[in-house]
This record gives sequence, C-alpha cells and structure tokens, in this order.
Amino acid sequence: MPTEFLFLGVAIVVVLFIVILLFKAVWRVAEPNEALIISGLGARTKNEFADSLGFKIVTGKGTAVLPGFQTARRLRLDSRAANLQVSCVTQQGIPVQVRGVVIYKVGDDFVSIANAARRFLDQQDSMNDAIHELFTGHLRSIIGNLTVEDLILNRERLTSETRSSAADEMSKLGLVVDSMQIQEIDDETGYILNLGKPHAAKVAAAARIAEAQRDQEATEAEQVAAAKKAAAIRESQIQQSGYQAEVDQAAAKARQAGPLSDATARQEVVVQETRAAELEAQLAEQRLQSQVRKPADAKAYETVTLSQAERDARIAQAEAEARETELRAAAQASQVKQAAAAEAESVRLRGEAEAAATRATGLSEAEASKARGLAEAEAAKAKGLAEAEAIRARSEALAENQEAVIAQQLAENWPQIVEAGSKAFGNVDHMVVLNGAQGIEEMLAKALTLGGTGLGLARSLLAGGNGLGGGVNGTESVNGNGAEPVTKNIIDTAS
Repeated sequence: MPTEFLFLGVAIVVVLFIVILLFKAVWRVAEPNEALIISGLGARTKNEFADSLGFKIVTGKGTAVLPGFQTARRLRLDSRAANLQVSCVTQQGIPVQVRGVVIYKVGDDFVSIANAARRFLDQQDSMNDAIHELFTGHLRSIIGNLTVEDLILNRERLTSETRSSAADEMSKLGLVVDSMQIQEIDDETGYILNLGKPHAAKVAAAARIAEAQRDQEATEAEQVAAAKKAAAIRESQIQQSGYQAEVDQAAAKARQAGPLSDATARQEVVVQETRAAELEAQLAEQRLQSQVRKPADAKAYETVTLSQAERDARIAQAEAEARETELRAAAQASQVKQAAAAEAESVRLRGEAEAAATRATGLSEAEASKARGLAEAEAAKAKGLAEAEAIRARSEALAENQEAVIAQQLAENWPQIVEAGSKAFGNVDHMVVLNGAQGIEEMLAKALTLGGTGLGLARSLLAGGNGLGGGVNGTESVNGNGAEPVTKNIIDTAS
C-alpha cells in the first residue's frame, strides 16, 4: 500500500513537471516594447485586416505557439535614432552640408506592425540605413528649392517639409517619425560666415555705442556724486569753521580776562604813581620854601630872589614831570586797552576770514599809533610849557635882582669857567716864572679874575640894555626895551 502511494506521487510530480515544460515550450509573451509575429498552422488574428495577412500579431499579452507547426518571432517597437549627414546644393548654387538626426519607431497599429514585419522582421538592424537613404533624398530635393538664408532663419520649415514629403514612404515601411532635428548647416565657401559679418558688425557697433552711453552715464553719475560729496564736505567744513570760530572766540575772551585785569591793575598803579609824583612835587615845593625862603630872610635880597627862582624852576620841572608821567600812564593804559580790544576783535574775526583779521589788526595798530602820537604830543606840549614856565620864572627873577641871578649862575658854573680859563696854560710847553712863587700866584689870580671879568661884562650889558634895539645874537625884544631877551641869552650862555 505505501509503495503504491509513492509511485503515484512520483508520477504526479513527473506529470506536472512535463506539463510545465510543455507550457513553457508552447506559451509566448509579448513585452511592452515588442510585437510577436506568429506564422504557421492556424496563425490567424480575429479581425478582418489580420485575416488577410497570413500571420498573427500579438502585442502586450501571451499566446500559445505550437512547436513544429508555428513560429514566433519578435519585432521591436522601441524608438531608434538615425544620424543624417547630407551634402546639398541650395537654390543659389552654394554647396552646404546638413547634419541632423531622425528619431523614429515602428507604428503601434497592426497595419504599421504588419508593414514593418514584412520588410524588417529579419533585418531590423538595417532600418537606420533605410531611414538615412530615405531622408537624404528628401533633404536634397527640399534644400535645392531653398536659399541659405531660408536654411538658417527657418529650420522649422525645412524639418516640416521633409517630414511631410517622407510621410508616405514611412507609412509603407510601417514606421513613424517621433522627432527630426537639423543640428548643423556647414558652408565650405564661407557664405554663411560672411552673411553674419554685417549683423555681427552691427551688433558690435551697437554694443560699443551702448557701452559708451553706459560709460558716459556712469561718468556723469560719478561727477554728480563727486559734486554732492564736495558740497557736503564744504558744508561740513563751513559748520566746523563756525563752531571753531565760536570756540576760538570763547578762548580769546578767556585769554583776554587776564590781560584786561593786568591792564586795569597797571592803570591803578599808574594813577597811584601819578598821585605820588604830585605829592613829591608838593613836598619838593615845601622843601624849597623851607630851604630857600627861610635862609633868604637872613640873607640879602639877592639870595631871596635866587631861591624863589630856583623854587619856581623846580616846581615847574616837577609839575612837568608829573604831567608827563600822568600822560604817559594814560597813554600806556589806553594803548593796553586798545591792544586788548584789537586782540579780542582779531581772535573773533580770525575764524570768519583772515582778511578781516588783518584789517582789524591794522586798525588796532593805527589806533595804538594814534594814541602814542597823542601821548607824545601831550608830553612834548607839557615839556614845552614847563620850559616856558621855567624861563618865565628866571626872567622874573632876573628882572627883580639881576646881580644875584648872575652871581648864582657864575657860582654854579665857576669850575667850568676856571677850567676854560686855564686851558690857555695847557698849550704851553715851557714857562719861565721870573719872580718865583709870587709870579705863580699872580698868574693864578689873573685866571681866577676871569670870573669877575665875566661878572662885570654881564653887569655892563645889563646896564646898557635899555639902549639896545633888539636882543643879543639877533633875538628880538618882547617888552620893547629888550631886557628880557638879553637876560635869557646870558643865562643860557652861562648854563
């Protein structure tokens, strides 16, 4: 019993194996990109068109093929590419070489598959050559009716006409064109190159013009930007200068505070010195009165007159010096004040303009010069008034007591008079004195008497002055009798 089951199982397996092998040997399946062409006994397709073919076409499914009675062959339905390289002559007689590519395949309908199967089933690799020869002829025919310009500017026309003219042949072959492209059109004569030169030159000129215009616009924009930048810098510098001028003005005021305070202090010092000088002048006057007038009461009238003359002269000199000191102090104070004001004005105007500062400095110097000139004129005027007052005092003293004044002048200048008289002995190389020491004494006494002679001369001149019509040395008389100019000249000569 077990042995029978074993044999039965083996038999079933063998049968199944044989069935599978038979099924694989009989059954054929068509891939999506291919068509099965079955010919032989009973190979018919269930449609009117396929019945006249004498073979069976199967696409996208499987079918049984009886070994020994039927034959199944595969026809590829995928796309193919055929390269085209055609030498043609255009309507203008210019030889060109056209290169392109044609993408084609077997049609999906039974008619196209049947036509392709009849022509290329055993020669599928020769399809490219057939397509090349087919499209080469059509391209030569079409390009012969076109110009080079048409080939370059309207390639779509060339491809459409070529596909249209080859459509019937392609249908008979069972093929369809998926795409056709003209890749290159070569010109051995250089016609195409020369044809593009005018356009290239025009484009190059337009590019140069556009570049020049853009460069001009860029330059103008840069100049405008530079001008705006310069204007901004100028405005900034002007504002900075204004701020700096305000800072300099404040600094100048701060710097002037010290000099102004010093000038004020110096002015106060000068005022106090002037008052001190006036007090000294008054003290000198009191001292003169106590030292001259009181002894003059005990002496002769001539001594009193001499003291009065000296006192008046000293008072006049002291007043002149005090006046001169006061005027000098006022002039210095005014100069310092003017200088400080000029410096302040110069500092304030320096920030605004250098020319204004220079003009302000010149004006301040002119004011200072004017102040100095006025001060010097006042001093000279005061000095002249003081000298005139002194001369007037001496004249009055001389009019009151001439001999006393002359004696005083001679006494004050006695050493010079003796020195002048003794100069006569300075030129003597050898001197012989006959009577010895007594002769020397007599000679010295004669030299000393020169002063007395001068005194006598002065007295004689004063005594005969009333009869003169003018002063000594051509000086005219002031009071009519000529006494004052003569006296003045004698006193000046003695001094």
